[in-house]
Amino acid sequence: MPKLLHTGQVMIDLIMAVDKLPHSGADVLAQSARFEAGGGFNVMAAARRNGLPVVYLGGHGKGHFGDMAREAMMAEGIRIGIDQSTERDTGLCVALTEASAERTFISCIGAEGELTAEDLASVPVEAGDFVYVSGYSLLHGGKAQALVNWVLDLPDGIKVVFDPGPLVGSPDAPLMKALLPRIDLWTSNRVEAQRFTGTTGIGEALNGLADHLSADALLVVRDGPQGCWISQRGNHQHVPGFKVVAVDSNGAGDAHAGVFVAGLAHGLSAIDAARRANAAAALAVTRWGPATSPGGAELDAFIRETFGA
Repeated sequence: MPKLLHTGQVMIDLIMAVDKLPHSGADVLAQSARFEAGGGFNVMAAARRNGLPVVYLGGHGKGHFGDMAREAMMAEGIRIGIDQSTERDTGLCVALTEASAERTFISCIGAEGELTAEDLASVPVEAGDFVYVSGYSLLHGGKAQALVNWVLDLPDGIKVVFDPGPLVGSPDAPLMKALLPRIDLWTSNRVEAQRFTGTTGIGEALNGLADHLSADALLVVRDGPQGCWISQRGNHQHVPGFKVVAVDSNGAGDAHAGVFVAGLAHGLSAIDAARRANAAAALAVTRWGPATSPGGAELDAFIRETFGA
């Protein structure tokens, strides 16, 4: 069975629900607040709950937040592949969710922003595995170059998944230019794809992404409640979403990405994997919190109920 090796960042989220963000200098009261593991944890939990073995190849710190991150990963059955090697604690992200279900993040990076070539050299990777790279990782000077060098040295049988995140805005940065030809699967939302390509339409964005990637790269671009688009070798296909009442969009894209990779690993076609991923994202937005992806059995039941089969 292939496995997912996630090279991103597990952080601790301080999740707060507010009616609306305050203006600069103002104050509001939150309806709720709690700490949960987040960041790269969300994708890993989604994949693991859908039957894919997962290994975390990121930093984790010494301190209260580091303990919380490790406990959450162990509870999900996620294996920690790199030893603790820093005195820093794991970082914190304040995640503010408004009544509209939109979310805003403020992050402070900790031990998860550090990764060395020696750390990665100790990691066993096998043909068929998926290596997940987050665009956030390219912004951390303590890990970016070592990570890109390691990814570029991976054998062809290893599938590289890239999620740009909201902070990667251009294909012209040196590390980004080096990584682009090695990406086998691009997964992002529509806004990220359009910003990256400097386009305004989904078709233009898909074509623009294809121009930067290898000829066989598979593209998955999420389009909110509308579902997602998948594209390979110039063939664009829309996969409809599922109608639900959203309460919190935090982690929906992560649920989509994790379930999509798990589907491919289990031999599903891109279309079928995308349909399951759309269903997972739909269920995720009906729940509060970052790691709200359903498991495989719940996902199967939801799809059967929706399609009456």
